[in-house]
Amino acid sequence: MILAIDIGNTNIVLGTIDKKTGEILFTARISTDRTYTADQYGFQFKNIIELYNMEIQNIKGCIISSVVPPVLNAVSGGVKRLIGIDSVIVGPGVKTGLNILMDNPAQLGSDLVVNAASAIERFKPPIIIIDMGTATTISVVDSRKNYIGGCIMPGIKVSLDAISKNAAQLPGISLSEPKKTIGKNTIECMRSGVIYGNAAMLDGMIERIEEELGESGTVVATGGIAGLIMPYCKKKIIYDEDLLLRGLYIIYKKNAVQ
Repeated sequence: MILAIDIGNTNIVLGTIDKKTGEILFTARISTDRTYTADQYGFQFKNIIELYNMEIQNIKGCIISSVVPPVLNAVSGGVKRLIGIDSVIVGPGVKTGLNILMDNPAQLGSDLVVNAASAIERFKPPIIIIDMGTATTISVVDSRKNYIGGCIMPGIKVSLDAISKNAAQLPGISLSEPKKTIGKNTIECMRSGVIYGNAAMLDGMIERIEEELGESGTVVATGGIAGLIMPYCKKKIIYDEDLLLRGLYIIYKKNAVQ
């Protein structure tokens, strides 16, 4: 089996994948900590793998994507200490199967690359890929399977933290289902705004992207928060919680790691 790791600004997602079948054996999340050393990350990974009753000696490789450069070396170092193997790092020089039509392809976040590589293997293009994490990102793959661009918006929790911090009378709230669109108190109004507001934003962005493409697309969503918002969207959206881990496995295979 292989270890797949995605380093995000808020969380690190990791899981083990059967090397032959591509079956995801487990997934877990830990907080991204820029102060951790390679030894600390290695210790955390060891504990999580053992928690899910996986045998560390059966891990024969690792692939990592990261949007947090200061953490990448510590994580890859922790993996090297744990399994004694250098990780495949998603970045320049790694085969992804994508044709990236951007002004500067090297600037494209590795998480977006991995999501797109996963989506084109499983869904009919054109594809609109929504990833809701620290930021909400939308990636667009055209009918010829070219990655042609996308957009980036503040994530839900970032927006909530900002409004609570900067508006003295607005409290912190949980992300739970709003009773109705027209709230009757401050908390109900905030919940309606964040849940229905983000759902409407995604519906509107999908509509605008499809107008620009000149055709409808397959819409796929992933990310920890996406599952909370998708039920309130009017557009048809496929939710794939493991899109990124599947993409890491696909890229690992493309690079012929034995």
